[in-house]
Amino acid sequence: MTYGYIEGEERFFFVLSLIDVYDRSVIDYHIGLSCSGSDAVKTLQRSLFKRQKFEQTNKPVIRTDNGPQFISHVFEAACERFGIEHERIPPRTPNMNAHIEAFHRLLEEECLGRMAFDSYEEAYQAVMEYMKFYNERRIHSSILDLPPHEFYKKAQTESLIIKEVRV
Repeated sequence: MTYGYIEGEERFFFVLSLIDVYDRSVIDYHIGLSCSGSDAVKTLQRSLFKRQKFEQTNKPVIRTDNGPQFISHVFEAACERFGIEHERIPPRTPNMNAHIEAFHRLLEEECLGRMAFDSYEEAYQAVMEYMKFYNERRIHSSILDLPPHEFYKKAQTESLIIKEVRV
């Protein structure tokens, strides 16, 4: 999770993103004036639906930091209900979440840090546009110089050889 500032309203907003470390896609995200365990659950649930993981036996592992939304009872109960293994990194080890940390750095540098938002609506629209750009047009050297969505589609039909993904 990261956050941005709305100058016109003098308040912060939050962006919670779930990224697939294999294809670098931001599968789903939450943008809001708050970010609770319930918001994290809804984002996780939408991600699992989008990737059609509810029916599969081999489900992904979700790795998070120890933010309040991720240590909440509601999030832990949802992970158990969804059959998802929840792995939390030790405190003060952001390098163990390198993929999402790198994405949040890009979001900050290429979107949030370049704009002064007057309203929540303006901030929401800018983040949505950036997410679309990131997934559909921004190329990544680690995934054959393709945008995440293009790589994901290709990986469904071809055997692609990429740099080793360490998690």
